[in-house]
Amino acid sequence: MTPTPTDPADACNNLALRKAARYLSATYDKALAPVGLRATQFSILQKLSVHDEITITGLADMIAMDRTTLASNLKPLAREGLVTVEPSAADRRARIVTITPHGLARMKAALPLWKAVQARFEESFGAGEAARLRTSLVAVLDTGFEPWAE
Repeated sequence: MTPTPTDPADACNNLALRKAARYLSATYDKALAPVGLRATQFSILQKLSVHDEITITGLADMIAMDRTTLASNLKPLAREGLVTVEPSAADRRARIVTITPHGLARMKAALPLWKAVQARFEESFGAGEAARLRTSLVAVLDTGFEPWAE
């Protein structure tokens, strides 16, 4: 039986997850810095690299981020010419995000750095534990909360 923590913050799922997320984000950011990307930017480019084009809403859903935050994250990528964000021809209210050839090249340059930090984490944490962690974190997304529902 696990003892009950005396500090309520020690039992806070959100705090524990955010601490771990900040720790890993900083680790991945540091690893990707030589190619001028942050971990979130790499993830966006990686997702875009397997889709011809996608709406901001679709991409936000795919990476579990609210549209406003995603739009803010896309601005520097667009300024650097790594993505384009244009109105949809089918629905002028929707905006379509596309990775550019320059963005694809940057993502490919970052891939070995990402693979190296990924391997270091799995070596330290354990490959099986890392796989179980990812499975558990995906399950969190199915808990029924609607944080971005309008």
